[in-house]
Amino acid sequence: MANSTEPQKPQNTKKNKKKGATLDTFYGAKIQNTEQTEDNIKENAPKPSKGNGNSPQTYEECESPMTKKMEAFWEEKLEIMQKKFTHLQNQFDQTVKENQALKARIRQLEDNNRVKEQELIKQSQNTKKLEENIKYLTDKVIDLENRGRRDNLRIIGLPEKPEINTKLDMVIQDIIKENCPEILEQGGNTATDRAHRTPSTLNPQKTTPRNVIAKFQSYQTKEKILQEARKRQFRYKGMPIRVTQDLASSTLNDRKAWNMIFRKARELGLQPRISYPAKLTIYFQGKVWAFNKIEDFQLFAKKRPELCGKFDTENQRARNT
Repeated sequence: MANSTEPQKPQNTKKNKKKGATLDTFYGAKIQNTEQTEDNIKENAPKPSKGNGNSPQTYEECESPMTKKMEAFWEEKLEIMQKKFTHLQNQFDQTVKENQALKARIRQLEDNNRVKEQELIKQSQNTKKLEENIKYLTDKVIDLENRGRRDNLRIIGLPEKPEINTKLDMVIQDIIKENCPEILEQGGNTATDRAHRTPSTLNPQKTTPRNVIAKFQSYQTKEKILQEARKRQFRYKGMPIRVTQDLASSTLNDRKAWNMIFRKARELGLQPRISYPAKLTIYFQGKVWAFNKIEDFQLFAKKRPELCGKFDTENQRARNT
């Protein structure tokens, strides 16, 4: 068995040698081929492009430009926003300053307005006092003018003729002789200081004759003539005339305002009279009633069934127009 085994060893050795060489060669070649293949793969492999994140180096290469762009973009936006914020802050500060200035101006205006209101109140009070003083002085002047005319008579309706205008003194004496001769019989002083037409110039557009103003030397004689003129109609050579007390123009206008009521009161038998300066008196229900204003009389008439609706001056004026 030894001999059978011994000759077999060399054969096996050769075989093993061949087999070992073959294996080494095989595995070495395989390893070498594997390395060459890997090198070829690495060499032939495409280089990573931007945006391909197959390796950390490639990701960093791709990330860096994008990050820079994003940072630059947001830095630009931030800078724009910062500028806008600064502009808005400046505008806000300016608005605050303007608001404070306006508040100060408003306070100043309010103070000035308060002062002006106080001054206006004082001026209103002073104006009211002045108006009261003016009214008092006006009434005083009118009263003095009326008293200065106390010796005068006004003759209304005397014809406008040259022979009359040149001899007014003699015409007045003729009127006294024709209408109240008893004054002459009693030895009254009928002389006049002067007599004239009023107004002094003739208005050709006015058809009615101008009034005649006669100033008597005796106040008592003037009063007697006036009393007779209130009793009956005076005439001059058959023509009707009217003799009244001469008064200031404002007082005459106040008296004329009573004309419509005066005529109606006479028709109703109320015995109306106009007393000085322009006061209406009537006799009603056994009493004498006096009125300084037309409104007072109208209110009085509305409360009396006998007079209500009979003194509507506005309707009467509308009918006349």
